[in-house]
Amino acid sequence: MIAEEKLVGGSVLVLRRGEIAYQKAFGFRDREEGLPMQADTVFRIYSMTKAMTSALALMLCEEGRMSLDDPINLHLDGFTNLTVFSGGAARRIPTVRDLLRHTSGFATPWGAGEMTKKYQAGGVMDRSLPLAELPVKLAPFPLLDQPGVVWRYGLSSDLLAALLSKVAQKPFEQLMQERLIQPLKMKETSYQVRPDQVARFAQIYQGRKGKLVAKAGESPFLKNRPFKGGGTGLVSTITDYARFLQMIANGGEFQGQRYLREDSVDLMRTNQLPRSISCISFGKEERHGTGFGLGFCVRFADDQRWDSDATVGEYGWGGLASTHYWISPKHELVVVTMEQTLPYNWNLEHALKPLIYEAVLK
Repeated sequence: MIAEEKLVGGSVLVLRRGEIAYQKAFGFRDREEGLPMQADTVFRIYSMTKAMTSALALMLCEEGRMSLDDPINLHLDGFTNLTVFSGGAARRIPTVRDLLRHTSGFATPWGAGEMTKKYQAGGVMDRSLPLAELPVKLAPFPLLDQPGVVWRYGLSSDLLAALLSKVAQKPFEQLMQERLIQPLKMKETSYQVRPDQVARFAQIYQGRKGKLVAKAGESPFLKNRPFKGGGTGLVSTITDYARFLQMIANGGEFQGQRYLREDSVDLMRTNQLPRSISCISFGKEERHGTGFGLGFCVRFADDQRWDSDATVGEYGWGGLASTHYWISPKHELVVVTMEQTLPYNWNLEHALKPLIYEAVLK
């Protein structure tokens, strides 16, 4: 892949039964400077932030501070008299559960859709504002869909983070630090690249005319950005993020400390979509046999039309810069792959998955 200009550098970590079975870094974290990819390279993990947000939500539910079926207006102002973009009133208020499984009815924050354009014009997408401003900006707009009817990946995790901040009565990034990052000893994970991490921070590359070109300009991750949300924003290393995933794979326990009950983790890693939603999809890309739990996509059926190497029960997700992870309970595996390539692609996961499963079977 590196020779074919599909990848500048990548890092792979495979855990089996909680132990490192394989770890290796390839290529460069910064090709132009000749800096190699390493085990401690720092990456933008983008939407890999979402699963950690989901875990925090379930922690607060276990403590009785909120419920999965709480309508969001119980905790956030302004979401009481909701309408739907196509006309008429919303049949119900989206719930915490809807935010976790992306069935809230809010439009996606990207693309050229009419609601997305309205979001942009109304400041919903303004990341120069703190997280607390998101529900204020979003509440006046209608839903794009009735709650619980369509799986639509978008603003739900950021809105969930704002809700968690209100429930916990502290900034979301502080909640993330206190409840997950610090106890799990994820010392390289935060919303900003620290001065001591700058030399290890990977360059990001964009595909242009069959070549991968370094993205110009200073990375915003080097600054203390006002918006610290639940959908994206964290930087981390491959081993740091694997600590969180191993806790999930263990059913909510890691190194003698319990973070979540196993029944809560089961809600994250089993399909929670209503039967009317046959699979998750991104536009015309239908991921057959794949649903969504309260935190991860979940392979619930052996459907060869999408990811023919995936096994039933496998769950995971990824991030915008083509980072990937998946957990296979059947094989007692946690796999994390890191790179920094735009636009998002499946190259590394699809290349490695059959090799890893074949190795386990042998």
